Parts: sequence; C-alpha cells; structure tokens
Amino acid sequence: MSDELPAYAERVLEVAERIPPGRVMTYGDVAEWLGEGGPRQVGRVMALYGAAVPWWRVVRADGVPLPGSERRALEHYRTEGTPLRETPSGEPRLAMRRARWDGRDEGAGGEEAHT
Repeated sequence: MSDELPAYAERVLEVAERIPPGRVMTYGDVAEWLGEGGPRQVGRVMALYGAAVPWWRVVRADGVPLPGSERRALEHYRTEGTPLRETPSGEPRLAMRRARWDGRDEGAGGEEAHT
C-alpha cells in the first residue's frame, strides 16, 4: 500500500481538521459537506487514517462516543467544552443539537466555509 492517501481520504481528513474545538460533525454531515460518498465511506476513512486529526469530532449521529474509544473521546469533549448530556441510565452522550457544527465559519457572519 502506498504512503500517499487516497484523494477522498485527504478531503475527509481536511474537513475533520476544520471542525472547531467543542463542536462535532456526523459521518453523514462530512459526506454531505464534501458532496460525495456517504457515512460508511467517511467512517472507513476515519478508521484507517483518522488518528492524525481530531477524530473525536467526527461522530455517529446518535451522539454515542466511538465504541472502544469512549474514555479518550470523553476526555477530549470535556477538555474542549463539547456539549454533553446524560442518558437516563447515566451514560454520557453528545448533546447533538448544541454540539453539531454545520461547516460554517463561526465568526464569518454566516458565510459557508467550503465555498
């Protein structure tokens, strides 16, 4: 396998790097933002190549921390001030309505970041 990343993987990782601290995008959000692929393709890229970027900011739509990496993800969320909620059984989840980022620069007066 080549050391060079596939072009799609590079684009996915660039989006992950743009997500501000304390915010998240779902796998589907990233695919939609790129205008190609889907949640599974984004998830595959993150699984294979995501360690070099803030992987904890690309999440499942249900707000459940990445299985197997829950503890590390939660440390990042708490450090960055990412909105969390607690389930009735006491498990932490992302508060998706508050944590989700739509890909716009937050201080840019609503201009889209990917124009």
